[in-house]
Formats: sequence, structure tokens, C-alpha cells
Amino acid sequence: MFVHNVFFWLKPESTTQQRDQLLADCREILGAISSVRKLHAGLPAGTPRRVVDNSYAVGITVVFDDAAGHDAYHVDPLHDSFLARNNDVWDRVTVYDFIE
Repeated sequence: MFVHNVFFWLKPESTTQQRDQLLADCREILGAISSVRKLHAGLPAGTPRRVVDNSYAVGITVVFDDAAGHDAYHVDPLHDSFLARNNDVWDRVTVYDFIE
């Protein structure tokens, strides 16, 4: 299993509507890519622990069968569509991938 975690920090001028659209597009556009086995998208939980980073605006976790599924995801036209619709909203993106 290949797990792809993505965290988005939005530009200061981004609106709540833009954040909500990014969140919806994560679920609807990225979730429709055929190699995706499971996708979770949401907002920071606000967990009050020193080791928790709650500074991001939107986080997603995408699960694939393997690295080949992950690689196919990144070249899928739906991924390109997601980027085109939302690229202007975020200021920073951090990715953490791991294999199980």
C-alpha cells in the first residue's frame, strides 16, 4: 500500500469559499482518479498538543495499491484539472508519502 499525505497552506488573501472549493475538489476530482483506493480530505482538527502542526488549511490522505498507482495519479488528466482549478489558492504544499 502507498499512502500519499498532502497539506495545503493557503495564501493570506484566500477566502473561506476558496478553501471550501479546494476541499470539495480534493474529494470530487482527485477522488475520481481510477488508481485511488481511498481518499480522506479535511480541515485541521485543532488538536492541542505540542507535537501537532495545525497551521495548514486543508489536508488530504490518498491511498493507492502501490507506487505505480501513485505515479498514475500524478499524470491523470483529473489531477491536472485539480491543479488548474486550485493552484492560485495555495501558498505552500507539503507532501509526506509512505509505503506499508
